[in-house]
Amino acid sequence: MDEGVLESVREDDYVEYYLFPQCGTITESEQELLLSSILEKCNEIVNNLTKEHLWHKDKFTLLPRTAITNKLIGLHEINGKLPPHLYGVTHFGENIEDEWLIVYLIIELTKKIPEMVAKICDADGEFLLIEAAESLPSWIKPETSENRVYLFGGKVHIVEPDSSEEIKDIDVGEAIEMIKNNSKLTEANNDIQQAILSRISGYPEKIKENLHTARAYIPVGVAAILKHKPNLISGVVHAFCNRDPVDIKACRAMKYFPPENRVYANVTFPKCLYAMINHSKFHPDKRTGWNLPNSNSSEFKSHSLGVKIACGFEILVSQAKPTQDLETDKSWHKYLSSLKERNYFNGNLEHSHEYTNLLNKAKEYYANYRDSMYYSPAIGQEILDLMRNLEYNLTDFKNMERDLPEEDDDSWLNVSPEELDKYLQERYGQKKFYNFNSNTDPTDFTQKISTFLNHVSDIDGAEFPHIQSPVRPPRGKKSKNTVAFTENLERKETNDNINSNKKETESNKINFDPDAFTCAVQNILNFVIPEDDSWNLESESDMSDYEDDNFVKEDSSKKNEMQQYMDEMDRQLAATSIGESFVKKEDNFEDIENFTPVDIERNALKNILESYKSQLGDAGPSSNMLGPMGYDLDNLNE
Repeated sequence: MDEGVLESVREDDYVEYYLFPQCGTITESEQELLLSSILEKCNEIVNNLTKEHLWHKDKFTLLPRTAITNKLIGLHEINGKLPPHLYGVTHFGENIEDEWLIVYLIIELTKKIPEMVAKICDADGEFLLIEAAESLPSWIKPETSENRVYLFGGKVHIVEPDSSEEIKDIDVGEAIEMIKNNSKLTEANNDIQQAILSRISGYPEKIKENLHTARAYIPVGVAAILKHKPNLISGVVHAFCNRDPVDIKACRAMKYFPPENRVYANVTFPKCLYAMINHSKFHPDKRTGWNLPNSNSSEFKSHSLGVKIACGFEILVSQAKPTQDLETDKSWHKYLSSLKERNYFNGNLEHSHEYTNLLNKAKEYYANYRDSMYYSPAIGQEILDLMRNLEYNLTDFKNMERDLPEEDDDSWLNVSPEELDKYLQERYGQKKFYNFNSNTDPTDFTQKISTFLNHVSDIDGAEFPHIQSPVRPPRGKKSKNTVAFTENLERKETNDNINSNKKETESNKINFDPDAFTCAVQNILNFVIPEDDSWNLESESDMSDYEDDNFVKEDSSKKNEMQQYMDEMDRQLAATSIGESFVKKEDNFEDIENFTPVDIERNALKNILESYKSQLGDAGPSSNMLGPMGYDLDNLNE
């Protein structure tokens, strides 16, 4: 997809999907007929599965695409020539469940329509791979997975590259043919399949679980419109929650939905939208006529919710714009210019027969899909039309108030820490934890921390020693591709170059002993002064030969100054009781009078546990460091 006509819908909350049916070698007109027939089947299947669903933002929509429509929407053939297909893009906003519902729908479509291959992606790219990250083969990376992940026959298929060659880009059409011809070969392993299936488990029954019905005191016109078209609540909530000062001005006037004639009605929301509008604080202008009961009243919640819904309707209607004539529509002229830049008219002269046919197709496409292309929803105009044409009676709604079903319990809005932990464990798996108790050996504790500190990490980041990445070879081992690349490179080098490089390397070589470096760092962490004469400032060494060197004198001066600071610190601390706070070892040092050494390991354990307690259950340095290492700090047993 190029950065053309559809650029304005490219936000971070979109999911994009392509359905490629079996077309064979047919003409373009036959392709359009075939796509129309398959589109009808897809819509029937989707409507049956989602008839009770309320979309959070955009609904699932499919559009037919042939070679001619690819030009209409501004597609470049950067991924190769796309076969005829059905295309859709949906903005799911804050509700990620809508994205996974679409994955479920597409999997069902590939099951029920034979020989149809589907491709789905979002702003993160191949997000199906992200969900199954722990089960991916090592060759899969963001830069090597493009156009290689598909859905076919209800399963995930991955088109693997030729292992004997460098991983290259692949065309969508080529990948589709490989899947259809070798479906057993391209089918992903069982772990990947289960990762995706577990994420969409529960659908379509789960649709009802994601809905919430609440009681609201709303203008009768609002009640009538929502009863006729309940899915309008999505645009209403978004309009209210995203209001600006101009919208607030419309809410003060309430020209279309005044508060005089209000009724109690049950309104159904997607749970995410209900949470959004419920937590959006709003104090209506009393001069408008909104008289809310006291916040302690049992009726306050329904009155407050009704005000917010009514204001959302008012905002949408105030933004409504009637359908413009194309000649005066600035967006149409922008779209037409974009088509000309892409040579959509193939050099045909204006007003010629071919030019006119192409122009009419462009007008038809623009009229049907203007809102999705430029993301300018016409919900306000739709509501305005319903207000003018919809017939309703205030008395009927007053009578219905007596028989309203009970509203749903919204206690799910309040999640306890235990419930959150349970959800995270179900979602990301149970970890093996190390439980602290009175018998915990602090030496074992510090040894594990030392193991982590000594663990070698590369440029991809640190890994805990007991956790190996499934998509990365073990540390210190080269992958097959790396070995092959290295061997090929070495064959190309001549002996002269090798000798030359060797001499140059030896002359510039930096001697680095990783074991000595690790030991030095560990000594610093353990507050150990090495028993090496080179650390003794008073010992005689070869450094005496450099006494006249200014650098050595300066360095020696700094060390003496630091020693003075340390001595002064010791004198000040000696007058305090801070030393008594440290846990001491039981060892007896007969050669040193009145000296009891500090137990470093036990003090480290004690201080880390006290640090965790001070976090009061929130994230902090102790839990961030020890949690992934397998220590369950939530189950302390002292």
